[in-house]
Amino acid sequence: MKYMLLVCGDDTNDASGMAPVEPWVEELGDRGVRQHGHRLALPADAVTVRVRGGEVLRTDGPFAETKEYVAGYDILECDSLEEAIDAAAKHPVATIGAMEVRPFWEDEDAEGEIGGLDAELTDAARAGDVERVVACYARDAEVVDNGRHRRGVEALRKAWEARGPVTREVLEFRVHVDESIAFGHALVRTDGNLLRVTTGYRNVGPRWLIVHEHVTEATS
Repeated sequence: MKYMLLVCGDDTNDASGMAPVEPWVEELGDRGVRQHGHRLALPADAVTVRVRGGEVLRTDGPFAETKEYVAGYDILECDSLEEAIDAAAKHPVATIGAMEVRPFWEDEDAEGEIGGLDAELTDAARAGDVERVVACYARDAEVVDNGRHRRGVEALRKAWEARGPVTREVLEFRVHVDESIAFGHALVRTDGNLLRVTTGYRNVGPRWLIVHEHVTEATS
């Protein structure tokens, strides 16, 4: 299960004696617990936005004036909340600030949605429905098909208009999801040709789209 670790600094505490963070990052990274993370700029660089009565209200500075502030974040993959708490307790900032551990919302089926997108691409290709095909791709998608490089949906549209219907059969399909980014690996047969397809996906809000696709002939 994924956990968001909010690293909360305290500007009233002396951080000069704090241990470096890099060993913590490397140790959890090597174990596959820490997925990624980053530091944030200081609260003075924040901008708080509110909309009241249709008017956008902008305030320079943080949401609330407080000595504690979110200084960074880390995404952890742990088997339990207790494991995530143990990892948080070992973070150097825990000695001078605080660590908030919060589970990710778990009501989404990203792998199922991406599988549905691939099934839609297969059906659209078989029907020769160009608009349904390009609807599976982001507008800035890049596709490398056996050395032919196409950038953007307009280039894809022209290629599919010239190509016509394609018999597409997915023999193998694996996908790895990491929040808003995913990578897929597939073995696909199209009109008798056996191809290996590596695909990059991006969650654009209501749906996943293909942002990168690399197609090569399968040699084995």
